[in-house]
Amino acid sequence: MRVLPLLALVTSIALGPVNGQTPPRTYANPIDIDYRYNFEQHNEGISYRSGADPVIVVQGGQYYLFETIGDGYWRSKDLGSWYHITPSRWPLNDVVAPAVLSVRDTIYVLPSTTSPLPIMMLTDPASGHVEFYNRLLPWLPMARSYEPRDAFAKPDSVQPGPWDPQFFYDPDTDRWFLYWNSSNVYPLNVIELDKTRQLAYKGTPRWLFGLDPIHHGWERFGQDHRDSTVKPFIEGSWMNKYNGRYYLQYGAPGTEYNVYSTGVYVSDNPLGPFTYAPYNPVAYKPGGFVQGAGHGNTFQDVYGNWWNTGTPWIAVNWNFERRIGLHPAGFDKDGQQYVDTRFGDFPHWLPTKTRRTTDETFTGWMLLSYHRAVTASSTRDSFPARNITDENPRTFWVAAQNRPRETIILDLGRPYTVKAVQVNYADYKSGLYGTDSTVYTSFRLSSSLDSKTWTPIAEVSALPRRDRPNAYLELPTPTRGRYVRYEHGHVGAANLAISDIRVFGNGDGPPPATPMGLSATRDRDERNATITWQSVPNVVGYNVRWGISPTKLYETYQRFADQGTNLELRALTVGQSYWVAIESFDENGVSGLSAPIPIR
Repeated sequence: MRVLPLLALVTSIALGPVNGQTPPRTYANPIDIDYRYNFEQHNEGISYRSGADPVIVVQGGQYYLFETIGDGYWRSKDLGSWYHITPSRWPLNDVVAPAVLSVRDTIYVLPSTTSPLPIMMLTDPASGHVEFYNRLLPWLPMARSYEPRDAFAKPDSVQPGPWDPQFFYDPDTDRWFLYWNSSNVYPLNVIELDKTRQLAYKGTPRWLFGLDPIHHGWERFGQDHRDSTVKPFIEGSWMNKYNGRYYLQYGAPGTEYNVYSTGVYVSDNPLGPFTYAPYNPVAYKPGGFVQGAGHGNTFQDVYGNWWNTGTPWIAVNWNFERRIGLHPAGFDKDGQQYVDTRFGDFPHWLPTKTRRTTDETFTGWMLLSYHRAVTASSTRDSFPARNITDENPRTFWVAAQNRPRETIILDLGRPYTVKAVQVNYADYKSGLYGTDSTVYTSFRLSSSLDSKTWTPIAEVSALPRRDRPNAYLELPTPTRGRYVRYEHGHVGAANLAISDIRVFGNGDGPPPATPMGLSATRDRDERNATITWQSVPNVVGYNVRWGISPTKLYETYQRFADQGTNLELRALTVGQSYWVAIESFDENGVSGLSAPIPIR
């Protein structure tokens, strides 16, 4: 085995225009940013990276990402390469689930709070300069600390706040509003804001709606909606106006599980009343590597395409250990809002023009590494190398020592055309509670046809220093290879731990067959349905696609083949009719979609 110096000049992965290199054409979830280490559980000795509750806004033709405990915010020119900005002023306790809105030449930012805080503003966000828009909001009208344990409070009160706030500006009426709440007792609220008094509250809050898990199956709490002991949470509001109608998003039923989703109510008035959309949830991703799609925002890129952000879960070190997802979205000709999570953690094209459908964003690069054989230079305790290819971020490999030149070799089983690799690190006893100059990532990748002669294919260099816990590397040139080797350079954590190395590309064979024998039976409890199909030999997995009509199959539930050919779908709304179809996928591509059938 020929070994090169780790920092030798090899074919380097594109890191973006700030390094004078070609920007990436694709991205994969979770998005590749330097998620910051959280300090909130320092006294308990719990170390993890934060990343949740994202808002992406456009200002001056660039994208700005704000999130929970980010020690600032991020900037991008293409939605693929993100660069952290440390602002000139920022709250001492950082920011949680902020309200963020870009109007004309200003970005307004308000952190979640239970007492009055100032609204910040950015008129030159690329510089990091942050000013006060006002020095202190007034107390939220009607706020009181009392919160009943078992039932909604009366509508003459709201919680101290606003927590999980979100601004909305209606350009057609020149009016401003604030939506907020995160509770399993109180509903979402809205109040108008007075722009002539620096967005002070105008009038009193208005109750909007809470959750109805008795009728809305997807609003039930727990893994796969199976925990009936905890009342679900409504949170994460976001408002869009489309074709004169108001679409108020919300997150439910809780961020700690695979079914964290986004729903929407619709109205002709920003103050309501709002009507539950029959096609809920609009963003749903309970299966695959990245699970969860709740609490984010919906925005248009510089070409006018719609996108939706969300908060997938990790929840290994702490319930609120999370990441950020980005999915193409839109509104159909009937005004139905949708978020496309089909192959939502595979590579997708970054926007370069106005698209016709969200299908155009999927690259067709398939997962080549699922349950492939792995060897590692060392292994600690009960954290085997096979965890690296199980498509589960909650299992991981740990090296005996965190030292340079630790290696991992994936055997894909046969030669493929490799086009991208994603390296996902885990935090196993990392011992970090903040991100400083020692927290950065470096490694290199090489490929081989025979495991003897190796060709460098990509590198994350030690300079410039940057932390990349979910490093996505689009290869500058596709390569033929059966083996992919990871050679370690540096991570800032106490231990070297990797949850998954995911290899993407294409095989040489035909796509798999369409699954046969699809059946869908609605349970006596109409929130649930049992969907079965016949297995397709040697496939990697299936996409169960469902929706409220045969032409609106906007929802996707991804299943790996070793999970069986039976799915209990527990996300349906009582009284609403549904249709379902299925497709299979493997390393060569995707089958045709089966004929849709009604769920009865």
